[in-house]
Amino acid sequence: MDRYSSVLLVLMPITIPIAIGNATNLKRILIVQIQPIHTEADYQNALDRIEEIFDAKPGSKEGDELEILGILVDKYEKKNFPIEAPKPVEAIKFRMDQLGMEQKDLAKILGSKSRASEILSGKRSLSLRQIKILYRKLGIPAEVLIQEPEPVT
Repeated sequence: MDRYSSVLLVLMPITIPIAIGNATNLKRILIVQIQPIHTEADYQNALDRIEEIFDAKPGSKEGDELEILGILVDKYEKKNFPIEAPKPVEAIKFRMDQLGMEQKDLAKILGSKSRASEILSGKRSLSLRQIKILYRKLGIPAEVLIQEPEPVT
């Protein structure tokens, strides 16, 4: 990851003179300064700003700022708070629960009760054929299913 992947936008209001015809008016503008998100404080400042502008209209200046901050905070969180992919058996059980499935339903998909039981208990690894079936039928990402299972103790 390069050093520019997570940055924080610091907004600094300043007043500048604007010449209109013969008169000089003062106009308040917002200068955006981009800084990397290096610390927890930078991260918290970005979250605070997101909360302030959360309801901004898409396409507005604040809406664009919100979109950029969201992307930057996401990158920072992925780097600093990684979430491990679930183990294959955990993913299968979770998806079965979401779909209201029981072990007998998985057995129908995989071809036998004993195979479904061995997989769910961690005694049997998934074959490539089974990974493809679970990906197609249950929508479980293949990269989750191809992980090596933890040994059964």
